[in-house]
Amino acid sequence: MVIDAKQVAQLRAMTGAGMMDAKKALEETGGDLEKATDELRKKGIAKAEKKADRATKEGLVYAYVHATGKLGAMVEILCETDFVARNEAFQSFCHDVTLHVSALDPQYLTREEIPAMEVAKQKEIFVEQMRHEGKPEEVIEKIVEGKLNKWYSEVVLLEQLFIKDEEKTIESLLKEQIAILGENMQIRRFVRFSI
Repeated sequence: MVIDAKQVAQLRAMTGAGMMDAKKALEETGGDLEKATDELRKKGIAKAEKKADRATKEGLVYAYVHATGKLGAMVEILCETDFVARNEAFQSFCHDVTLHVSALDPQYLTREEIPAMEVAKQKEIFVEQMRHEGKPEEVIEKIVEGKLNKWYSEVVLLEQLFIKDEEKTIESLLKEQIAILGENMQIRRFVRFSI
C-alpha cells in the first residue's frame, strides 16, 4: 500500500511522531490511522523506558494561578537539555500538570513517598469497614488490596487519572511526552496553594 504525505502529516499532527516513524507505522498498519497511533504509543512507551536512566539536569519550575487568585500550583519538571525545556510541547505539558495538581490536589508524587504509618492506618480502616460489613476474613485481604489501590489513585499524582483525558494516568502522560520529545523527563516535586 502506498502511503501519501497527507496521511503521514495527519498522523504526525495527532501523535507528534517523527516523519519516518509515522510513515513506518502507517505502512505496518495498512494506512489505518487509529492502529498506527496505537502502534506509535506502544513504541513510544518502550522508548521512554529505555531513556529512564539518563540524567535530567535541566527543566522548568512552572506556576499556575487560577483566575480567582485563590488557588494555584507549582511544579518542577526536569528534562535532559535546555533545548527541550524551552520547547512549546514541554511547556504545555508543565502547564497541564500544574492544572491537574490545582484541580485534584494530590498529596504525594509516588506511592513510595507515603509514610508507612499512613498506609497501615488506611489499611486498618479498610479492614474494619469490611469486618463491619460482615465480609468473610478470607476475602477481606483481596478487597482491602483493591481499596488501597483505589486510594493510591486518589492521593498519588503519578497514579491519578489526567483531568483532560481520563484514559491516561499522569505517569502514562509523562511517558508519552518522553517518547514525543525524545528525552528523559521527570516530575520532581509539586506544591498546591489554596485559600
